[in-house]
Parts: sequence; structure tokens; C-alpha cells
Amino acid sequence: EVHIVESGGGLVQAGGSLRLSCTASGFTFENYAIGWFRQASGKEREGVSCISNSDGRTYYADSVKGRFTISNDNAKNTVYLQMNSLKPEDTAVYYCAAEFMGSGNTLDQRMYDYWGQGTQVIVSS
Repeated sequence: EVHIVESGGGLVQAGGSLRLSCTASGFTFENYAIGWFRQASGKEREGVSCISNSDGRTYYADSVKGRFTISNDNAKNTVYLQMNSLKPEDTAVYYCAAEFMGSGNTLDQRMYDYWGQGTQVIVSS
């Protein structure tokens, strides 16, 4: 059975940092890309970043480039999202998802097979 669990969310002041973790089980981690997505209240879910677990290729949405860094630890079946210089507009529920044989170059949500339940991030001004 597949499980994807996000953690690390919380309340932080603008300009601060958080590190989110996404831990997966039930599938061969290296065969998947992992993407981070977020959904703010009243808005559609949008892609943030993704990484290929096979070769480490990464991709970022323009809104987070230079502020967020995605990384993985295949030994732990975990992907991290380091979020720096946080802004109030980063407030959202953050989800991670797994794409089978993903190349780490798409944030098209239709390509992702498994999803976690999300973790809330609140950035206060």
C-alpha cells in the first residue's frame, strides 16, 4: 500500500524559513519523481517544484526560484523542500505527489499518481 506523508509545516514570520519533508512508502522510490504543490484558500492548486529521484533533475515554478530548494535522500525515501525568504503569499496547504518514471521536469498535476494529505504553511506579515 502506498503512503505519502508530508511534515514540517507551521507558522512562520515573513522572511523566515521552513523545511518540509515528504516521506513515501509502498513503491520503488527511485522510479518516481516527487513534486511539491500548494493550494491557498480559495485558489487552485499549483505546482511549486519537483525532483527526479533517479538523476536528481529539478524544476521550480518562477514564483519560488531562488527562494526554495528541493532535494532528496533516496536512502530515507524522503524529499525535502527548503523554503527561505518566505512571503505571506506562500501561505497554503503544501502537498507532495509521486510521478512514475518522472523526469523531474513537469508540474502538470495530471502526471502524478499518488498524493499525500498535505501540510499547512502559514506565513505572517
